[in-house]
Amino acid sequence: MAVLAGSKKIRTAVFISGSGSNLKNLIKFSKLKKSPISINLILSNNNKAKGLRFAKIFKIKKKLFSFKNNTLAEKKILVVLKKNKIEFICLAGFMRILSKNFIKNFRGKILNIHPSLLPQFKGLNTHERVLKSKKKYSGCTVHFVSSKLDSGKIIVQKKVKIKKNDTSKILAKRILNQEHKLYPKAIMKIF
Repeated sequence: MAVLAGSKKIRTAVFISGSGSNLKNLIKFSKLKKSPISINLILSNNNKAKGLRFAKIFKIKKKLFSFKNNTLAEKKILVVLKKNKIEFICLAGFMRILSKNFIKNFRGKILNIHPSLLPQFKGLNTHERVLKSKKKYSGCTVHFVSSKLDSGKIIVQKKVKIKKNDTSKILAKRILNQEHKLYPKAIMKIF
């Protein structure tokens, strides 16, 4: 997936469900000359997602989808992605699991960021579980999305030392700072 010098950027969609701090960071990254991506679409399953405000701020098209019926939602999303000529997807705090069929349409072109050193602590409540386990380190991982939750091929990871008085909130904040550096690094690595 190499990008030729001077070629146009890869049209990218970012899927979010929450605050959008990774989205905002990816938008800023996409505006750099060296960035291989342009963010052309923001998708969310949550109409109250704070991150949707970045669509307005940065003048990026946004779409909301109800996942009451997963199959129907994914069909509609695929149509929108095709219509917008999207070639690449970044999941950034997207709290839905995409089906095998959806992933097949974008094989090797969907990335996710997870707040642990995968394969450890897949799924939700990561920081609480890490702290309970008395590990010395946690961190974050950018990986390709496969049909198994948080199990796709790992692209890059960053270790974060756990401090004695860490709470899940404090740890989450420190890891999020690393996520913001790691996601662009992963994108640069694969293109």
